[in-house]
Amino acid sequence: MPESPAIKALVIVPTYNERENLPRMIEWVLVQGPHFEMLVVDDGSPDGTGQIADEAAAREPRVHALHRPRKMGLGTAYLTGFKWALARDYTHVFEMDCDFSHDPNQLPKFLEAVEQTGADLVLGSRYRKGKVTVINWPMTRLLLSYAANLYARAVTGLALDDSTGGFKCFSRKVLEAINLDAVKSNGYAFQIEMSFRAWKKGFKIIEIPIVFTDRTEGESKMSQKIVREAVWMVWRLRWWALTGQL
Repeated sequence: MPESPAIKALVIVPTYNERENLPRMIEWVLVQGPHFEMLVVDDGSPDGTGQIADEAAAREPRVHALHRPRKMGLGTAYLTGFKWALARDYTHVFEMDCDFSHDPNQLPKFLEAVEQTGADLVLGSRYRKGKVTVINWPMTRLLLSYAANLYARAVTGLALDDSTGGFKCFSRKVLEAINLDAVKSNGYAFQIEMSFRAWKKGFKIIEIPIVFTDRTEGESKMSQKIVREAVWMVWRLRWWALTGQL
């Protein structure tokens, strides 16, 4: 993608015990271009991930670190990062996992999609048009994820193939338009809620295909509590939309 002086992108990466992955992730994000910066939001990782983030930020002005006292959830980590970004001059804000399930080499493709389509929100889809591009997941988890997306679409009407994915690029105006203090989800339902709120605000959302590779280092953050939240949240979103609470 041609470098554009008008683009200043922030990649938000929440972390909890990611010391094996974070140094490589920082390196890979920064080589995507000078218009990319990275914000690590660490939830008090006992393995020293936060210290690694601080050391990287001291060496490299395009790396930033925020620290929270304990494990507080994916959604609140991103909301903290969004507010940090909006207080500065970033034009685009990314969500991305630290475990290399999201390929940092794909970051420029999101900005290319913005440039080519005028999209306000670009989502990386694992299930684009029925094609599954997930590597190393057990069949039970793949079926659960795929079914969750069908369920979310049926309940909310949000016409996305992959509304639960966490590799996303928001334009600044989307985050400015959403009342971030009103966002209630904290697990994977957070991804559905943010896209749903953007859709209801009339923003243009597109999906681009990505290959999702399950983590090879560290432990998955999936839990039964996260699944239960997603099951109920889609109905709350539908109700809020019907009653004008969005």
